[in-house]
Amino acid sequence: MRHKTLLCNCNKTMTVDGKILAGASGDEAVPVRSELCRHHLASFEAAVKSGDDLLVACTQEAPLFTALHQEMGGQGVIRFVNIRETAGWSEEGAQAVPKMAALLAAADLPDPEPVPTVSYEAGNELLIVGPGAAALPWAERLAGQFSVTVLMTDGGRCAELPGERRYPVHSGKVRALSGYLGAFAASWNQGNPIDLEACTRCGACIEACPEQAIDFSFQIDLDKCKSHRKCVTACGTVQAIDFDRGESLREDRFDLVLDLDDTPQIRTEQPPQGYFAPGRDPLEQALAAGKLGQMTGSFEKPKFFVYREKLCAHARSGITGCTKCIDVCSTGAISSLIKENRVVVEPHLCMGCGGCATVCPSGAMTYAYPRVADTGTRLKAALKAYQAAGGRNPRLLFHNSTDGRELLAMLARRGRGLPADLIPVEVLHVAAIGIDLMLGAIALGAAQVVVLGAGSEAAAYVEAGERQVTLMQELLAGFGYEGERACWLPVADLADAERRLWALPRPASLPAAGFNLGNDKRGTLDFVFDHLRSHAPKKTDAIALKSGAPYGSVEVNKEKCTLCMACVGSCPEGALLDSKETPALRFLEQNCVQCGLCVRTCPEQALSLQPRLLLTGQAKTARTLNEAQAFDCVKCGKPFGTRQMVDGMLSRLSQHSMFAEPGALDRIKMCADCRVVDLLQNSRHGNINDL
Repeated sequence: MRHKTLLCNCNKTMTVDGKILAGASGDEAVPVRSELCRHHLASFEAAVKSGDDLLVACTQEAPLFTALHQEMGGQGVIRFVNIRETAGWSEEGAQAVPKMAALLAAADLPDPEPVPTVSYEAGNELLIVGPGAAALPWAERLAGQFSVTVLMTDGGRCAELPGERRYPVHSGKVRALSGYLGAFAASWNQGNPIDLEACTRCGACIEACPEQAIDFSFQIDLDKCKSHRKCVTACGTVQAIDFDRGESLREDRFDLVLDLDDTPQIRTEQPPQGYFAPGRDPLEQALAAGKLGQMTGSFEKPKFFVYREKLCAHARSGITGCTKCIDVCSTGAISSLIKENRVVVEPHLCMGCGGCATVCPSGAMTYAYPRVADTGTRLKAALKAYQAAGGRNPRLLFHNSTDGRELLAMLARRGRGLPADLIPVEVLHVAAIGIDLMLGAIALGAAQVVVLGAGSEAAAYVEAGERQVTLMQELLAGFGYEGERACWLPVADLADAERRLWALPRPASLPAAGFNLGNDKRGTLDFVFDHLRSHAPKKTDAIALKSGAPYGSVEVNKEKCTLCMACVGSCPEGALLDSKETPALRFLEQNCVQCGLCVRTCPEQALSLQPRLLLTGQAKTARTLNEAQAFDCVKCGKPFGTRQMVDGMLSRLSQHSMFAEPGALDRIKMCADCRVVDLLQNSRHGNINDL
């Protein structure tokens, strides 16, 4: 289907050149309106009647245009793109037409392919946990809307149970609270002698207690109690009071949780859907209670990740290797299954930040919504259109869709806006921007890549992002590219953002590569490295990297190595190989992710890691790290090990009591078959008749 682009200079407050923009996209000249949402609304209506897909260069009036499109029965798809705050409203707005072309080209692409979804089913079972004085009033307010359960965590002090038993009230200490919308599991220890489920709230215990240790929370203040046990007598056959009961574990499942404790029960950086922890602030409590009503029913969200277990370098044989995805996840969605040599991701807890895919060295964890290939297509289209519109040395600014978007809007409205060559790229979360996208963008023609930290990012994501930028700068410096071509930019406020964005250097871009970015992380980077090397100011065969880099070699101490091949069995990436012909340890550097499993597995501590990026063909060819002379069986002549290994065993076992028998040490020099035969033929066995 054809498409139409609708442009507006917003009452002539910015420079929009329809001819240049049309030339960049290969379309006919596009008229530029001044009041598309008011006096020139007829132009929009005519475009709707054409039945074409529409691209409207205005997001402020998107609700108006969407409603009108639906009202008129528009047949095509309608999309919106902001060229005002992101380009036109700028101190360099007169030079921002190439940036507008880039934004239009990226917005005009079709939506990414659909991905699997994750479903939530949430009923109205609500747990309110916290001090009784706060939890009970909210239970009264919400009991008409939800099936409420209250868990008082302070023993009910200064609280009074309601006169009508409309919902369960418990008292105790939370032992565990986990889960997500529609599937929370809570357990708590009831430590008070009065069981609120059995209690009739008759008040007899309150009247009977001489120390006034019981109030209308119907919980005993054990600091005041002198153990007269008159309350037990008063309770009588109800038997709700038992000082000898001890702590008892209670548990239940809930759809939603309202946590009013000062310290939240779930302390992840990003809490799960359906869990609200406003603390003691009455306003925050009211806002949280208002959101609860929107969280019941059936919901879907994209499954943001793809996990390929075979590539995962998390563990082998109970030994832990890479834990980067677990360490970076702000929702606690990723956990270790070390017995199965893998991690597991709870998709209901995953919020789609993409940090796990960014830090994954092997590509076992990839971001799926959008995929790297989809984002790469957007970048390539934008950079190509920028060049076609006459722009030079474009730079990219990745920002999130929440406070990052708001910050750019404020820069345009209250400050200098963005530099004309800095193209904003909105993503769900900037944690998903790793070296494959950043270096890929450089290869596609971007002069610089900036990742904007607007303030909502968890500390782990900021640290991970800075490490990615550091690695990228190391690589680029190794190729001889000077200047700051990558930057993770955390900003404190509007003034700080403006100062730092306008102070960034503006390096020259490379010739654009012709390939597309792919979803295979290391495969994409191989193409990128080849392109960077072909245009590099400095010709080099290898780039030294710092510890923690996902590329490198393995060094072997040949004096210690016995060629037991334990490292080969531990390597999840197939970087360490044995040889079928001779006792030899071989290494394919291209596959190594520097997870360290081989180092931790080696019984002789003979291995060490050497971070580097090898750029020659040797990286793709297996080379021998260590080899030894084969040891032949002294009986049948069949090779079964290495001379170094056998000599080492003979040296260690020569004084062992198990090998004191004549000829016992010779069995170490035999293959497995000959060893068994010799043992049966020559060993002195005990006999029942010798007793």
